[in-house]
Amino acid sequence: MSADTILFFALLFVAIAIAGATAFVIFWPLTLVHVRDRQPGIGAELGTGNFLKPSALWWLLRGGYRSVRDPALSGLATPARISLLVIFLGLSLAGLLWLLSLVAGA
Repeated sequence: MSADTILFFALLFVAIAIAGATAFVIFWPLTLVHVRDRQPGIGAELGTGNFLKPSALWWLLRGGYRSVRDPALSGLATPARISLLVIFLGLSLAGLLWLLSLVAGA
């Protein structure tokens, strides 16, 4: 496989990460507004200014919202969680392919 082909797929993974970021920017604020309005206990746990707060993102990644039996919260938080995982996966794979292109190009 040539370095150009590897870099093409790396760029494709960056595009996938951008698509994940788009979905994240849609669903995560909706989730946070739902938590603020209907789940004050979770809102207090997450704190204020929690859009990119590591503890709030970790709560999302570990599925902390599943402990609350709120289908509307799950309906908003699950796509936010999946999109965050897509961002991490896409950027990780793009980085690995970039490193592979450096090795293959040498």
